[in-house]
Amino acid sequence: MNDHLTDPATEAFVAHRDLLFTVAYEMLGSAADAEDVLQEAWLRWVKVDLAHVQDQRAYLVRITTRQALNRLRTLKRRKEAYVGPWLPEPLLTAPDVAEDVELSENLSLALMFILETLSPTERAVFVLREVFDIGHDDIAAAIGRSPAAVRQLAYRARRHVDARRPRTPASPEEARAALDSFQTALVTGDLQGLLDVLAPDVVFVSDGGGLRLAALRPVVGADKVLSYMAGSVDKAGGTFTSEPMTVNGNPGLILRLDGVIDGVLALRVENARVTGLYYVRNPEKLTRVESETPLTSR
Repeated sequence: MNDHLTDPATEAFVAHRDLLFTVAYEMLGSAADAEDVLQEAWLRWVKVDLAHVQDQRAYLVRITTRQALNRLRTLKRRKEAYVGPWLPEPLLTAPDVAEDVELSENLSLALMFILETLSPTERAVFVLREVFDIGHDDIAAAIGRSPAAVRQLAYRARRHVDARRPRTPASPEEARAALDSFQTALVTGDLQGLLDVLAPDVVFVSDGGGLRLAALRPVVGADKVLSYMAGSVDKAGGTFTSEPMTVNGNPGLILRLDGVIDGVLALRVENARVTGLYYVRNPEKLTRVESETPLTSR
């Protein structure tokens, strides 16, 4: 008997685990909640008679979606009591995620921040259809709606998201160039350099979760953003350093204060200018920025 052999249910779950985690994370914006969803999905999967499962991947996505949707409704109530803006938990991701342009765009903190404005069901439909290219019939089975209702939800969610995301997303090269210019100006204290790279209507969103100092609402406008950032640095009173990282498949920075991680900064870039800054300071959301999290849409 070979001790290394595993049963078919375990093999299937392990084979699709990265995909299932990505589905749950994209729906929830929380790695910890996504892991809990996978545990719940596993407990249901091992009770399934595989002889009646034609497409194991689709079945696993369906189970995961149902559990994530239940968790999303609970999480939405938790977010309503959250102090200040709620940003997704940033993840350090491998270069192959950045190479998948469509996946990296959908995983960006900027896009996931927009997804927070959808209802739980709309978000589930958008994620499954737009990010993972799941068919309407399979989505209907996952969320307990008719295919016609799914089509309406998908249309409504896509229209809502398209109205709020950049019309011309930056290429990886443009995003990296903007990040380099921003980081150089930030490190050298070049205010004019920062103004040159920031769009006039740039939006700065920070998430401290009530545990760290952060703006309680988005700061809008280049001058106001610079003023807020400068004031935050003065209050901190230490030495800031920055290190490039790949945040959710996109260029970002880890900022350290006296050598200790202060937060993760993600940028939204459009027409070579930074139009959005998303700064996560909540320490409970900074546990996945020093080791890579595998994500995939396949």
